[in-house]
Amino acid sequence: MKKLIIAAAIAALSAGAAFAETIKVGVTPGEHAQIMEKVKEVAAPKGLDIEILEFSDYVVPNQALADGDLNANSFQHQPYLDNQIADRGFDIVSVGTTITTPMGVYSQKVKSLDEIKDGATIAIPNDPTNGGRALLVLASKGLIKVKEEAGLKVTPADITENPKNITFAELDAAQLPRSLQDVDAAVINTNYAMEAGLHPKKDAIAIEGEKSPYANVIAVRKADKDAPWVKTLVESYHDEKVRAFINDTFKGALIPSW
Repeated sequence: MKKLIIAAAIAALSAGAAFAETIKVGVTPGEHAQIMEKVKEVAAPKGLDIEILEFSDYVVPNQALADGDLNANSFQHQPYLDNQIADRGFDIVSVGTTITTPMGVYSQKVKSLDEIKDGATIAIPNDPTNGGRALLVLASKGLIKVKEEAGLKVTPADITENPKNITFAELDAAQLPRSLQDVDAAVINTNYAMEAGLHPKKDAIAIEGEKSPYANVIAVRKADKDAPWVKTLVESYHDEKVRAFINDTFKGALIPSW
């Protein structure tokens, strides 16, 4: 009888291993990579093996997904994905939300936006979506005013009032932390800020409000959106163990968005 039970157990384990599915998920370094490691841990008992690949910019992960080099990615907010689809024609879709990462304003020269001097230079991301987001953060703090009709796609050309004559330096998002010694302030995405040792709650001189349309998402090719592994991936990300990991690890710098 014992032999039968042991044999059955071995068969069950072998069957589980045989049916395990491996997927490749692209992330950016920092919090997206850290959280996906926890998701991988949660997904493994469900028969989903996640291979995590890190990318240092915001463009390649979507191209890699569209080309079939990735099965999914988790690094971008919905407005950025929408812009990428419109500009590049990617046939990819979001299948679940992940986290909201409040964008912050950082400086090595001033301790508040009130101290920004006339003619100052502020660095912002050079991609349209995050650049617009940065300008909206500054507008929400009263530093500038922008055209309301520009919506989320606001650019420096849409600034209607700039009382301090600020110059905006548009730089690659990953380079913004390193620009702090050369500019008066920089508006930096949380993943790149934290990678550089900056904590939004502690180090930012101003931070985006919690009511933000910029929730990050998991993206897949449209042809895969109904695949069983997609459901498992999203369910694993939305697990309470992942929520607890985010809250315990990032101490409020990141907000679970599900």
